[in-house]
Amino acid sequence: MVFDNPFISSGREALIAEAVRTPMGRANPEKGWFRGTHPNVMLGAVYTDLLSRSGLAPDDIEDLVIGCTAQFGEQSRNVGRNAWLQAGYPPEVPAVVVDRRCGSAQTSVAMGAAFVASGMHELVIAGGVENMTHVPMNSVGKIEELYGKAWPAELLDLYDMVPQGESAELIAERWNISREEMDEFAVRSHALATEAIAAGRFDAEMVPLELDGQLRTSDQSVRPGTSLETLGGLKTVFRSENGRVTAGTSSPLTDGAAGVLLASRAASEKHGLKVRARILDQTTVGVDPIIMLTGPIPATRKLLERNGLTIDDIDLIEINEAFGSVVLAWQQELQPDMSRVNVNGGAIALGHPVGATGSRLIATILAEMERRDVELGLVTMCCGGGLGTATLIQRLDS
Repeated sequence: MVFDNPFISSGREALIAEAVRTPMGRANPEKGWFRGTHPNVMLGAVYTDLLSRSGLAPDDIEDLVIGCTAQFGEQSRNVGRNAWLQAGYPPEVPAVVVDRRCGSAQTSVAMGAAFVASGMHELVIAGGVENMTHVPMNSVGKIEELYGKAWPAELLDLYDMVPQGESAELIAERWNISREEMDEFAVRSHALATEAIAAGRFDAEMVPLELDGQLRTSDQSVRPGTSLETLGGLKTVFRSENGRVTAGTSSPLTDGAAGVLLASRAASEKHGLKVRARILDQTTVGVDPIIMLTGPIPATRKLLERNGLTIDDIDLIEINEAFGSVVLAWQQELQPDMSRVNVNGGAIALGHPVGATGSRLIATILAEMERRDVELGLVTMCCGGGLGTATLIQRLDS
């Protein structure tokens, strides 16, 4: 297909040369694979793998754009830069850390692609990292005890902020999604992920790591044999009465890192890089901060309309499975062919290291697009606070 949209009309392409991710480990201080691993090491392994696959020297990279949501403790003071330096790479390469909640790493890729398309840089590594074992989601509560609330009374007078789990319940109510439908979707996610692991479908994107005393090449939270009977016995976690969402239909807290090597056409030719795909278009939208997780709906519509496409034109789709209700509401609104959606399972099975997932999804969809020999892919995510991200990718042969 030939495209002429605002993102590529300048004539400069933002190309994807490589995309990789670590195994995903459960966020568990006793049994999690990454419980003894600093996030610098996780992200540094991604840097090293991208350089090794591409054949680039470290000083060829012009910028690092890294997503991370909990920028406290081990993930503070520019974790993207710290990981680069700890890996022994040259200090002349700068870095920036991005927080767009769950969409942080996807926005990092968007920023890196914009840097390349604008002519500012030729080679950028974009991605994300989150060690939710070491820096839990509730870390912000401890910071607020010391330095004040992120949501002061004046803001709460305007918006009665609720936890994301309650937003997932609100979505289930508005779109009339039953607990049984969400349970069925979770069973699908685990079944597809189990099948993908057995078939080696994640091998192309994986950075094998020595973790927990073993070489890890898959994901810890996938549960083979997950059944409706098993999920049906779980209690709802966000509402004690009239709830529908359980731990089984929510993405597990997870540790991981992922990265994407972005290049201009000139840089790819100069360094002999394999050009795997290009960023056709990307967007971010805002939605109601209370129901908050509906962002993939308008984000998907915006990219389709702007590029003269329908949902049926998209060969493969990755929508983050933050909660089952998020994907099922999006399905009702967009009416996609679900045989093209999250074909190797999603975050309900694989996990959701919040600051890294956006780049993990790009690595996953690109590998599957190559395996199936298809052209167009869409990645979209909901984000805390009422945001939605989306990226349109075109696979290239060279």
